[in-house]
Amino acid sequence: MTTTESAPETTAMAGQTHLPTYDATAAPAVPRTSLGRLSPDEKFTLFGSWAAGLGLAWLITQRLVPMPGLPWFLVTWFVMGLLVTAVTAAMTGGMTEVRDRVAGAVVTAGAAVVGAVLVSVVVFVVLRGWRPLMHPNFFTHDMSGVGPKDPFDRGGVAHAILGSGIELGIGLLITLPLGIGTAVFMTEVGGRFARVVRTIVEAMTALPSIVAGLFIYTVFIVALGYPRSGLAASLAIAVMMLPIIARAADVVLRVVPGGLREASLALGASRWRTVWHVVLPTARPGLATAVILGVARGVGETSPVLLTSGAAAFMVQNPTGGVMNSLPLFIYSTVRSGEPVAITRAFAAATVLLGLVLLLFVTARLLARPRSAKPSVVRRLLRRPAPKRAS
Repeated sequence: MTTTESAPETTAMAGQTHLPTYDATAAPAVPRTSLGRLSPDEKFTLFGSWAAGLGLAWLITQRLVPMPGLPWFLVTWFVMGLLVTAVTAAMTGGMTEVRDRVAGAVVTAGAAVVGAVLVSVVVFVVLRGWRPLMHPNFFTHDMSGVGPKDPFDRGGVAHAILGSGIELGIGLLITLPLGIGTAVFMTEVGGRFARVVRTIVEAMTALPSIVAGLFIYTVFIVALGYPRSGLAASLAIAVMMLPIIARAADVVLRVVPGGLREASLALGASRWRTVWHVVLPTARPGLATAVILGVARGVGETSPVLLTSGAAAFMVQNPTGGVMNSLPLFIYSTVRSGEPVAITRAFAAATVLLGLVLLLFVTARLLARPRSAKPSVVRRLLRRPAPKRAS
């Protein structure tokens, strides 16, 4: 009887809902820190480990082992910092914690080295070439009638800036539709021929620039009989830019989710409209990055321009009107003179080239930004006040 009567009571108690009670005398809850932020103890362990590594590096390089110089000190500091970080991680956690902290330290150090190299290059070039930049004629005049020993208030790089802009613009007009069209063919069409095209594009990515210049020189100048000009240099630059843009755009288009294509096709859109209105707008930031990579490859080429165009010390506006100078070629020909004034002027031209690349990068990123979405019809209807009911 006892077992039989206790079963209903247990079932009834299991079905009841118990509300939590509030304890007014309890201490306030401790706010939970974000998962992406370090706690004070973790910050102390991290910075303390690298501070201890700094002290050990000074002790080893300055007192124990004769290793003078800043490079040895930095390398020893990095090794000692990793060692102390691994020891502190082993004291607070297991092997997984040790691997995580050491890997994070190595990746952070690699990023810092890349950033330091980039900053050092820019600072070195600007410090070596800032004096000609203080003269306005450097941006408005050309080098006609100016010698390598003439002062900075004479001559400029206006002809080289114009030549680089014209050659790069013609190269982009050729490679932009061809590169993105090739990427669309390899990604959206596919097939055996697409695999052949992808193999050729990947092989052309490592094409030496001198080979591209020799190809245009042999075909366009020797075989067809056209003179050396800015147009020939543009064709050589286009040969260098085309595989870079096509390869990078192919990788970007393959990242676009297939569900977007399927949804567009399910709504009755054709393959062409799906690519034009769905795939390309979705991949626009990545395509802009592909164009930036191609421009960065083509804007600094010297040997193809030297073979196909040649250097001119005067202003040339017609790409088919003879030799045309460019910024990389101007830097190369000016440094070869060996004069300190000319070398300083070449560093100033290199600074202008860096500024031009930065301007192109910022312009491409601004054009690649997604457009601000307009409020949908549903949102506009929700914002409207509800109609009053008639009483």
